Amino acid sequence: MRKYVIMGVQGSGKGTQARLLAERYDLVHIAVGDTFRWNIKAHTKLAAQVRRTVAAGRLVDDDLVDSVVRERLDRHDWNYGFIVDGFPRNGRQAEFFLESYDIDGVIHLDMPDAEVRRRVLARRLCSRCGLDYNLIASRPATEDVCDACGGRLVSREDDTEEALAQRLRDYHEKTRPVLDIFRRKEYVVSVDATRTPAEVHEEVRTRLGLPD
Repeated sequence: MRKYVIMGVQGSGKGTQARLLAERYDLVHIAVGDTFRWNIKAHTKLAAQVRRTVAAGRLVDDDLVDSVVRERLDRHDWNYGFIVDGFPRNGRQAEFFLESYDIDGVIHLDMPDAEVRRRVLARRLCSRCGLDYNLIASRPATEDVCDACGGRLVSREDDTEEALAQRLRDYHEKTRPVLDIFRRKEYVVSVDATRTPAEVHEEVRTRLGLPD
């Protein structure tokens, strides 16, 4: 069984790398951001609170994230392991994670803020089917039109200069210190995330000693 945490600022490719590892090694991908976006789309009780926070560019309250992740992990449906994306985000959560789960490694995707801005502000989402695009790497055949369903491509609600600046501040102030806790346990593998997804994936796999 393999249990990993993947960390990095928004736009560093956490979701992509987590999915690649999950597919290759039959891991359950637990993505905090996807969970909250699902709640917004499904109009759950949690949705209004999350929507206001996300639209303002702030990170969702730590206690709320804590309860969502604990509930997900308590299902124990991860027979071959898991990779958690978007948690822990503070020292208390990191200590809980170390005490509760015998994790095998922390993947840190390192990326300069300038590159984060370039990538994040190029993201688009199909308003009809939800397919993700990035105008740097995967432009649609027709501008602003989804290749799959013909829906209109829009920016994510929280992908604005102001919201991104706030998220970067929150990340550096709150999330980066979590890495120091994991580093004391010698769990952290830092990888240059400015390269292609395939190159990043191969380095992650090699550094973690994972089989082909």
